[in-house]
Amino acid sequence: MHSNISLPEAFLSTMAEILPSSLNMDDFIAACQRPLRKSIRVNTLKISVEAFLSRAKEKGWMLEAVPWCDTGFWIDADESDVPLGNTAEHMAGLFYIQEASSMMPVSALFMDASERFDAVLDMAAAPGSKTTQIAALMNNAGILVANEFSASRVKVLHANIERCGIRNTALSNFDGRVFGGWLPEQFDAVLIDAPCSGEGTIRKDPDAMKNWSKASVLSIADTQKDLIESAFQALKVGGVLVYSTCTLSREENQQVCWHLKNTYGDAVSFERLDDLFEHADQAITEEGFLHIFPQVYDCEGFFVARIRKHAAVETPAVKKRLGKFPFEKASNKVRAEIEKQLDGALSIHLPQNADIWLRDNDVWLFPHALEPMLGELRFSRMGIKIAETHKKGYRWQHQVATTLATGQEANRVELSIDDAREWYMGRDVRPEGQSGQGEVIVCYGNDVIGLGKWVGNRVKNGLPRELVRDKNLF
Repeated sequence: MHSNISLPEAFLSTMAEILPSSLNMDDFIAACQRPLRKSIRVNTLKISVEAFLSRAKEKGWMLEAVPWCDTGFWIDADESDVPLGNTAEHMAGLFYIQEASSMMPVSALFMDASERFDAVLDMAAAPGSKTTQIAALMNNAGILVANEFSASRVKVLHANIERCGIRNTALSNFDGRVFGGWLPEQFDAVLIDAPCSGEGTIRKDPDAMKNWSKASVLSIADTQKDLIESAFQALKVGGVLVYSTCTLSREENQQVCWHLKNTYGDAVSFERLDDLFEHADQAITEEGFLHIFPQVYDCEGFFVARIRKHAAVETPAVKKRLGKFPFEKASNKVRAEIEKQLDGALSIHLPQNADIWLRDNDVWLFPHALEPMLGELRFSRMGIKIAETHKKGYRWQHQVATTLATGQEANRVELSIDDAREWYMGRDVRPEGQSGQGEVIVCYGNDVIGLGKWVGNRVKNGLPRELVRDKNLF
């Protein structure tokens, strides 16, 4: 019980006005005061759900399926010795700790299995739960633009993308309102999990309502209306937009969607979410949106709307001064040489839906679907860095192993649990009775956890600084 939770009277009065007749305020308040059940999502870029369930059973983790996400589970695990975030499975990117309700927007975006999305925009992406969920459903194909307004949070976003073995992203650091003008009609699908007043998050954050006011709700709603317009302008005709928040007020939810409809008329239609999962009808609105109060599914308060674009709309005119693009696309000859050396060194093959780009001594792998956007917007990071050139060839990088290796390659070294702990703390390791030369794929069990370099009987640590942990590891 969160005994220190305070719910402002003005907030409770507002909730009483909008609470569906099938629900009551006593249950709402009681639900707000209960801590959240912990939930995780299996990262199918790294492991199948079936294989993960076997591992969970071995570890004594009790899992209960989340109805609206095929890869999501509530989890009951003993964290007295090691928190879930410090387990070997989490650090290897096999799962993501994600609140169950926050899995719903991406499930809504991908609910029609017949739709293929080659270009997706996640407009407010950090810390990366929905970005990594989208990337898994895209199976690392196409291009996923992950934007985050806060520069400090972009680092966290990139670390989670790196941990989860994702290679089809381009990161940007802008106010989401720029996309309609800078990348009009570029995306097959757009997710805007909008910044909001966070009324639904009180079960996770007892201070969420500390500074709540009706005035702040209305101010945030004005920003949300700008963002949803920009998202819609960036969407291709025929494309799908999902708008979501972790708040409950109609001003930040239904009214924002109706603002879009009233602005663009018949170009906008709302697609019902009744069939997204069993019992979705318990939280469905007249329009077909999901407006979820915390007592309904024992999760955070949440809102999800699925919107279709039927016609082109006017977009803002912008003057672009991007300067010279600092990368050069590799020739077929250079690509062939890189592929040959990578195969020879690590038995790793480059995907055919990605291109090699060069910048000074750095070698990058960009998603092929990114190319039409390269001269249109400045990205902070694109694809993955796979190598640095030097006089004897190429020095391969961490993400070559974690995004391209299977763990079955011959040039691999398997660490003991003690050595794996040392590895994740950023230290070199000396696998007992082993030695070698050059770069080597580093594994713990069947999981690829990085790329090292043999120096005699020592493997030099190549783990990026942002993934290094300092204590209490598995």
